[in-house]
Amino acid sequence: MGWNIGANDTANCIGTTVGCGLLNFRRGVVLVGIFAFLGSVLGGHRVMDTVGAGIVKGDLSAGAITVALLCSGLFVTLATFRKLPVSTAQAIVGGLVGIGLAVGVDIHYSRFLTIAASWIICPLLTLALAFALVRFISFFTAGLKINPILIRNTLGWMAIISSCYVAYGLGANNTGVAVGPIANLGHFSPTLLLAVGGLSIAVGAATYGKRVAYTIGKDITPLGIPEALSAQLSSAFGLHLFALLGIPVSSSAAIVGAVVGAGLINGVQSISTRTVVTILVGWVLTPTCAAGTSFLLYRLLTHFAILGG
Repeated sequence: MGWNIGANDTANCIGTTVGCGLLNFRRGVVLVGIFAFLGSVLGGHRVMDTVGAGIVKGDLSAGAITVALLCSGLFVTLATFRKLPVSTAQAIVGGLVGIGLAVGVDIHYSRFLTIAASWIICPLLTLALAFALVRFISFFTAGLKINPILIRNTLGWMAIISSCYVAYGLGANNTGVAVGPIANLGHFSPTLLLAVGGLSIAVGAATYGKRVAYTIGKDITPLGIPEALSAQLSSAFGLHLFALLGIPVSSSAAIVGAVVGAGLINGVQSISTRTVVTILVGWVLTPTCAAGTSFLLYRLLTHFAILGG
């Protein structure tokens, strides 16, 4: 699952900066690996606790957790192969709900609904914030009597720094999602699990992160440097905010909402409706399919006594 986060969600960190030509992909991946690892180790504990014990009531066996993670990872991998930015957080939460129902333990429905609501609130928040930031940057720079090249270079460096911030938020919010169910078993140190998760994100980013990067950076809407900066900052703020609250949100939803918000500065016609609708369909199908597959596979394995009930 950590590999999946790196492979699919690297685009959420550097897709806009790669798409507007500020960074090449190789350098961007190095930044993602470093800052996602730091975010994992330093800020991943709250979300790890939420996912580990806040979705299902009662303990799950190692076999049940393995089924949930494998089924969740399968659909994220398929989406990555199709170059679709989907949510590993949504996939794992869906997988855990499916396993909880299959095992017969109660679900924390109030907590689940809170998490599900955040999947809607987060992209709307980043959309509005990115639109406002683009407006502010345009207004601010228009009134400056400074060499335009200097302004462009300054905004470019700020966009690269904001990519690092997004990568930190990715590690802080999503690594806990990947290792939370395992942490709840009590067999391993939480810090060790977060470190392994952070390293897995780095490997996923380096080996398979390129496919989704251009979907985020180019296919939704053309982005200039001010738009890329605004999208990155807005996405990073949303991820960090919900990480502090201990709520696992989708980094894909955060950046897609922010990219759409930044692109709206050029009018609704500048947004690729087809790309956005395809992404939205992926967001719905990923947790739903992960839940259904986890439920069915666990029931099948226990029926044939491959796993204990």
